[in-house]
Amino acid sequence: MESGAVFAGLHPSTTPGSHNLLLGPSRGAVKLLHPAFTEKRLFSIHPHNLQFQKQFHPVSFRNYGNNNVNCVKVDSRASNAVSELADIDWDNLGFGLMHTDYMYIMKCSKDEGFSKGELQRFGNIELSPSSGVLNYGQGLFEGLKAYRKHDGSILLFRPEENATRLREGAERMCMPAPTVEQFLEAVRVTVLANERWIPPAGKGSLYIRPLLMGSGAVLGLAPAPEYTFLIYVSPVGNYFKEGLAPINLIIETEMHRATPGGTGGVKTIGNYAAVLKAQSAAKAKGFSDVLYLDSVHKRYLEEVSSCNVFVVKGNLISTPAIKGTILPGITRKSILDVARSQGFQVEESHVTVDELLEADEVFCTGTAVVVSPVGSITYRDKRVTYGSDGVGRVSQQLYSALTSLQMGLTEDKMGWIVKLK
Repeated sequence: MESGAVFAGLHPSTTPGSHNLLLGPSRGAVKLLHPAFTEKRLFSIHPHNLQFQKQFHPVSFRNYGNNNVNCVKVDSRASNAVSELADIDWDNLGFGLMHTDYMYIMKCSKDEGFSKGELQRFGNIELSPSSGVLNYGQGLFEGLKAYRKHDGSILLFRPEENATRLREGAERMCMPAPTVEQFLEAVRVTVLANERWIPPAGKGSLYIRPLLMGSGAVLGLAPAPEYTFLIYVSPVGNYFKEGLAPINLIIETEMHRATPGGTGGVKTIGNYAAVLKAQSAAKAKGFSDVLYLDSVHKRYLEEVSSCNVFVVKGNLISTPAIKGTILPGITRKSILDVARSQGFQVEESHVTVDELLEADEVFCTGTAVVVSPVGSITYRDKRVTYGSDGVGRVSQQLYSALTSLQMGLTEDKMGWIVKLK
């Protein structure tokens, strides 16, 4: 058998360290002792049988060569053996970290491509105190979700967009990055290895967090000599405790999330630490989050701490244009396309505070929140509310359309859904 995988199933156990991942150095089989299996089964999986099934656009992954990932292969026969879900109160699932079974890791030196990716038991990783990510913030992350359908299918939403965005961010941060194919295969393997943690249909999703970091030691300011790509997952519910209910934002006038020429347009880790002070202060006053303005004129909308913002006036939906200080959100991009398909006029431009305060409706978008309607905006002690009966019509319409696509409830005419099994 060529490079592939053999799954050996065990009864679930709660004993720490009782399940192991054994990786052989040869071209032979990889043995994965998976805690979710309820009986012992063996599956021989040929690498040429590994396929990424995408509606309208099927993609087959083959042997990528010496400089590409050599990871554990998983196909639907192996994942079908996972019949029992994790013991979780799925009806009260929040947005927080749960320790799942496996994470995925691969490494490379500065001048080489990534190779030899592998699943490992979820747990702590070892970093040098002088690693590039700890000393100089040389790190990026992504976020995407896996959904379970009622028929047991597992779906991803536009994962190739995350792979592409990671590569673009890596170029800005002087980091090597996995190829799109490596990224997609790593996501697939990680999701299927943690299948028992994917919530039942309609109960939430499996949040997938890819990380790319400068893990090599460096003292002087310079790109790290070694890099680590890591993926872990966690089952999640709603990001905001309000769920699909109006959130209340405050406009920040002094602190700024990003500046022209900076890194606001890539998903680097430093973008998020920078918003914590203003966000914490806002939450202490009862607000859900903070809306930031541009750092030059202080009158144009940028984005919320971790979401893009949209303004609705009549049939026009406006959102701040991508100009280097705003993250090009994948949900943002998808909402624009969905809105156009439903007959809305869509505009990406400079959006002023005055336009925001005079809007009929405001909402935010992001991987974690999907679509989150805004109930009120507070600006310089002036509070403006939107609507009187909860979620706005446009927010509800776009939320329903996008989540129905993501969860496989409606036909994917966009070609955005990747079916894992």
